[in-house]
Amino acid sequence: MKRAFSNQGDREFDVIVIGGGPAGSTAAALLGMRGHRVLLLEKEKFPRYHVGESLMPYCYFTLERLGVIDQIKASNFPRKYSVQFVTTEGKLSQPFYFFQHLDHEASTTWQVMRSDFDQILLDNARAKGVEVKEETLVNRLVKSNENVEGVEAIHKSGKKYKFIAPITLDATGRDGVSMTQNRWRMRDPELNKISIWTYFKGGQRDQGLDYGATTVAYLPEKGWFWYIPLSGDLVSVGIVADKKYLYRGEKELAKIFFREIPNNPWIENHLKGSQQVGQYWVTGEYSYRSKFCASNGLLLVGDAFAFLDPVFSSGVFLALRSGELAADAVHKALSIGDCSAKQFLDYSQEMVQGIESMRKLVYAFYNHEFSFRGFVQRFPELRGDLTDCLIGNLFRNMEPLFEGVSEFAQLPRPVSYGRPQVEL
Repeated sequence: MKRAFSNQGDREFDVIVIGGGPAGSTAAALLGMRGHRVLLLEKEKFPRYHVGESLMPYCYFTLERLGVIDQIKASNFPRKYSVQFVTTEGKLSQPFYFFQHLDHEASTTWQVMRSDFDQILLDNARAKGVEVKEETLVNRLVKSNENVEGVEAIHKSGKKYKFIAPITLDATGRDGVSMTQNRWRMRDPELNKISIWTYFKGGQRDQGLDYGATTVAYLPEKGWFWYIPLSGDLVSVGIVADKKYLYRGEKELAKIFFREIPNNPWIENHLKGSQQVGQYWVTGEYSYRSKFCASNGLLLVGDAFAFLDPVFSSGVFLALRSGELAADAVHKALSIGDCSAKQFLDYSQEMVQGIESMRKLVYAFYNHEFSFRGFVQRFPELRGDLTDCLIGNLFRNMEPLFEGVSEFAQLPRPVSYGRPQVEL
């Protein structure tokens, strides 16, 4: 039964979720399905714009558990069967077709409009009994002896609220409220790229199974374009590269973007005759992780916990998976009446393992000595493990894969960030 929203006095819940994106909506819905009293606070009014439109195949399993998979299947989101790579000369690789590796309908995934996709997930949380309050900004975590006991928030109307719960989930995305307030954001020492992106109408689409493929097209100095076909004759196109490469002699985003298009013949050909629409967006300092994933009464999920360079479209998958794992961990903690940081050690271990595997592959991608074609030719028996990374099957032993990759590229050492803040 849905509960009315009030501004009178304290409101007590089992769980407070800050942020209504994929991580927050997933965790909230799954906890609501288990009968917990959940409040979700979202600073914006949905639908709202967000980048990150390409789903990994393993998103399927969380979406299925949420009960929205049939709704996604019935949508007009383009089907994505593969990811493909294009050299700086414009030569297209053999696509990595997911169905050749994964014998499950999850091998077909989607290119989504995030405004629509995120709305589906938020509405699903409501349908599962979660109390959702949009246009409500959390301005402070309520603490007692360094234990988080709830939040203070303000609605856009100016009304202020205080909510109390034994556990608060921070799903505030790249804003990273907890990381920012606690100075927990730890940036990756090497993956310090920036991105400029925009949208085109009328961009060329490949035919047949490649109609909805994600394409990664290389630029000099290990920069790259993404090319993601969306619904409505719209294509998402972005550039990711070092700042000094993109901003050499030019600061205007549109001029930088169109300067780079001829640097990859495949991109130039696919955008020929198209029309750029909307604004240009820019963001930087892509890759980071929180020093801690949890403290007493607080758990970080999704981009509020960690984010990686988007070359392999891992953002939404990691958000969904972290929301799912967080919901399971929180349910267990509530069932024993202990929401201290130590209850989230297993959550931390699984998330960090998956993130580290993807992080190694991203490092290899940016190494000048590494290429997918060369790797598969040298280690054909590891193509399956490589494809597992590309589809999101990250949470398993990947040592054989990266032993092979290490012969081409120097891989990063694991970092200690992301464990719960447990008192020793």
